[in-house]
Amino acid sequence: MKSKQLRAKRFKLVHDAQKLNAKTRPSADDLRQVDRMFKEIDALKAQIDRIDRAEALGAENLELLRNGGKPSQSVDRDLEMKTFHAWMRGGLGGLSALKDDRALEIYDKQFQAAQSTGSDVGGGYTVPEGFFGKLVDAEKAYGGMIDASFIMDTESGNAIPVPTDNDTVNVGALLGENTQTTTQDIPFGAVTMNAFTYSSKLVLVSNQMLQDTAFDLDSWLAGKLGTRIARATNTHFTTGTGAAQPTGVLTAAALGNTAGGSTTSGSTTSVTADDLIDLEHSVDPAYRKNATFMMADSALKVIKKLKDGIGRPLWRVGLADGAPDTINGYPYSINQDFPAMAPSAKSIAFGDFKHYFVRRVAGVQLKRLTERYADFNQVGFIAFQRWDGQLIDAGTQPIRYLKNSAS
Repeated sequence: MKSKQLRAKRFKLVHDAQKLNAKTRPSADDLRQVDRMFKEIDALKAQIDRIDRAEALGAENLELLRNGGKPSQSVDRDLEMKTFHAWMRGGLGGLSALKDDRALEIYDKQFQAAQSTGSDVGGGYTVPEGFFGKLVDAEKAYGGMIDASFIMDTESGNAIPVPTDNDTVNVGALLGENTQTTTQDIPFGAVTMNAFTYSSKLVLVSNQMLQDTAFDLDSWLAGKLGTRIARATNTHFTTGTGAAQPTGVLTAAALGNTAGGSTTSGSTTSVTADDLIDLEHSVDPAYRKNATFMMADSALKVIKKLKDGIGRPLWRVGLADGAPDTINGYPYSINQDFPAMAPSAKSIAFGDFKHYFVRRVAGVQLKRLTERYADFNQVGFIAFQRWDGQLIDAGTQPIRYLKNSAS
């Protein structure tokens, strides 16, 4: 089924779910059906995104053919994969089998239970004896901050001050004839970006498994180590304390409003349309033009059922190709490190997330520990990378959060 057809099907489902939810007194069966429909709506969105991504890659390949073939850097990428494959199984000594001096240049840096062929749980399922050919991963959503933030890549990890200024309270003055003008300095500040080291934790792999597995262990293991670091950094970019770790966006952001408005009670696990409007307008218009919402999936579920004063849903489906779904006209991101709605929880944020800077020190260090576990006939793999995250706030709060009521 094409993306356009899926979008039409998704739009109809949204319309039907919202119509059912709009009943004055929906029954328990109605509410359960609405929840099922929203799950199908989310599944269709994921399918549409996959199709769009595949079409984009197809367009890139077509462009390459029009240009006479692959770009030169794709050859190096192929060599990188071959080099990594050889290094995983034989370390630096295994690179000589490639008979390519560039392999050593590519890997001058080496990329709790042991993985083994003797135990299915430890990895034996990947050895070809009735082997299925595809490893089925347990999945759990993470992320949100990297895509929404401003990424700052640096070659080294030295502290970097990011300068700021706040001249918003100063205005010009009417000057009379033959009158000397007054002076007014611009107040400057700085936010320092550091570089904290993250580890994937150690993974032990038996040499038997490295030699015998038919599964693409190289790419799989590299991806897993990278994902572990990504999960850790996303948590700190969201709720980090700033003490020997990044300062999370919810830690640094200012309070926008409390759910429940003036009553500030009765909204421990819910919000209203008015609450979201109040949050939106707590952010200066200068930041709202590029603003987005961010929340956990459980909070999105609550918002999907909200309507404005004339009965229109706040959550709307993006119909055009590539158009995002929106809340009150603004795009949103799902970040599972945001707290679920609960008493006094900072459950929703709104603002220009490009003012949250994520610093990434170039180069993941992937270590291959051979001698340390030689007596177990195992090889250890571990990844390190340095990161930091800070909200660059010159004093006018580009991001604010909504807090659920305390009672």
